[in-house]
Amino acid sequence: MVLTVFILYLLMMLGIGAYFSKKANSLNAYYLGNRGMNKWVVAMSAQASDMSGWMLMGLPGAIFVSGFSEAWIGIGLVIGTYFNWKIVGRRLRKYSHFCGDSITLPDFLSNRFRDNKGIIRVIASIFILAFFLFYTVSGFVACAKLFGTIFGMSYTTGLILGAVVVVSYTFMGGFFAVCWTDFVQATMMLIAVLVIPSIIMGESGGFAATMDAVNSQNPYLMSLFTNASTGKAIGLISLVSSLAWGLGYFGMPHILVRFMSIKNAEEIKDSRRIAMTWVIVCLGAVIMIALLGRYYVQANGITVDDPERIFMILCQALCHPAIAAILMAAILAAIMSTADSQLLVSASAFSNDLYKHIFRKNASNKEVMWVSRIIVAVIAIIAVIVAFQGAPSAEGAKQGKSFLDVVMSLVSFAWGGFGATFGPLMLLALFWKRTTIQGAISGMLVGGITTFVWKFYLSSFSAEIFQIYELVPGFVLSFATIVIVSLCTKKPSKEIQDEFDAVETTRLSDMKLS
Repeated sequence: MVLTVFILYLLMMLGIGAYFSKKANSLNAYYLGNRGMNKWVVAMSAQASDMSGWMLMGLPGAIFVSGFSEAWIGIGLVIGTYFNWKIVGRRLRKYSHFCGDSITLPDFLSNRFRDNKGIIRVIASIFILAFFLFYTVSGFVACAKLFGTIFGMSYTTGLILGAVVVVSYTFMGGFFAVCWTDFVQATMMLIAVLVIPSIIMGESGGFAATMDAVNSQNPYLMSLFTNASTGKAIGLISLVSSLAWGLGYFGMPHILVRFMSIKNAEEIKDSRRIAMTWVIVCLGAVIMIALLGRYYVQANGITVDDPERIFMILCQALCHPAIAAILMAAILAAIMSTADSQLLVSASAFSNDLYKHIFRKNASNKEVMWVSRIIVAVIAIIAVIVAFQGAPSAEGAKQGKSFLDVVMSLVSFAWGGFGATFGPLMLLALFWKRTTIQGAISGMLVGGITTFVWKFYLSSFSAEIFQIYELVPGFVLSFATIVIVSLCTKKPSKEIQDEFDAVETTRLSDMKLS
């Protein structure tokens, strides 16, 4: 029964890919949906691609271990989501169209600063490919855990199966398929996260009685300022690190491209309301799943060997197999909704921004699209190979989990990398006319390199300051670098400054739609 539900779900995703394959007949269509996506699809697909398997595995796993104190990450994400839609969305939709009808993030940055030598395009594309590799790996690792828990599949089999399905419909339908599958998947995720807490509270005598039971089990579980596993107050560094996740939104290519794709910039406001409702409800429900789940498994003597599997364990324990299968398919939906977006953006960075503009400038659009489809497969293969390094082993179990074995760690690093590399630059490129190409290049390099150095070198030092989330120093240093270098270099040309001013005064309806 469970297998049947999963097969039907996967066939539905492939069917959507096949349906939209005929519409993906140009670069603009394949990468940006011809800038014709409606507000509901843009809102729901943006949030689904944002949350990924992290929402149903990484976050509940962290809260299961440490309690409500880990909810600061969710709070940071809610704040970041709002300001990204409020500040960046409309401006980027207009500016990207106004600025050479840009269809990718490197395309926009290159056109914005008149990067005739292609330096920005190359650097941006390299960072996109590097960080999305880690992000895609996190999705495939989550797939392996999901299929292992449900079907008893080996880590390797689950890894390959998840990759094959995601690659298949992304390969066929491009942006149309990615957005519409994400819309379906976002709906599934919303339903799934509401069902489990409702069942637990129903069995435990209602909301008040369940919360009393949770508090009696561990008084720190519901505390925002105390770690439930240690009983110690969370420090300033930990608090800042959690809230800083919200900064990452300003630099997420797979989210920013949704803003660029909406049919009418004026619909961004409606999309923001839809997106905010979805993210607040979902994150709130996920927090409840982790807290109530910890109470439920302890009260019923259920062993949890991996906290990131708590949602799956609850589905199997609380629901009829058919219902459990549908709910757990939501995890696959969460994983796929992000992995497909990451693969498409990575492929566009290589095929459109490197292959077409740097290596083979005379390439036809048809050729570039096929290169893009091939790169989708190549990146997936590389991600699977890297994800193999996270395969569980007896030796690994003795030494503890590796960086590659924990979904939360992989997502955290990739999120921080994008936020530090592109976040400050996007804000300044959109809202500060004085930003120069030299400042843009310097800021990207400082943000991206700082993320790697902080994560893999400086964080090993014992000083508390080095335990802060790498996104924070990366974002701050990148922002400062762009401002300082821009002020120390020649002002942008009059053409660039006039274009900057024109974006604000020109209505989208006055532009010629592509």
